[in-house]
Amino acid sequence: MAGGWARDGAVSEQIEASISDELARMKARRAQVGESLTHCAECEEPIPEARRIALPGVKLCIDCVRERDDQKQMRGGINRRGSKDSQLK
Repeated sequence: MAGGWARDGAVSEQIEASISDELARMKARRAQVGESLTHCAECEEPIPEARRIALPGVKLCIDCVRERDDQKQMRGGINRRGSKDSQLK
C-alpha cells in the first residue's frame, strides 16, 4: 500500500534496496580485513584458531573484546522528536 504519489510496492523496493546496499558494504569491508593475529594485540594471549577462522581479521581475544564492550561509550544522540524536549527545559 503506497501513499500519496508513490506507486504500489515502492516502500518494499526501498527497503530491499537498503538491505542490498548494506550487505554489499559489509562484504566489501570483510574483503579488506586482512589476516587474523595469532596473539591478542592488547594482552598477548593466544587467539584460538576457531575464533580466527570464524572472524577473519580478528585482533583481540574474547576477554579483551568483552572488557572493551563493557566500557561505557559516550555518544551524542539525535533527538528524533524535533527538539521538543529541549524547548521544555
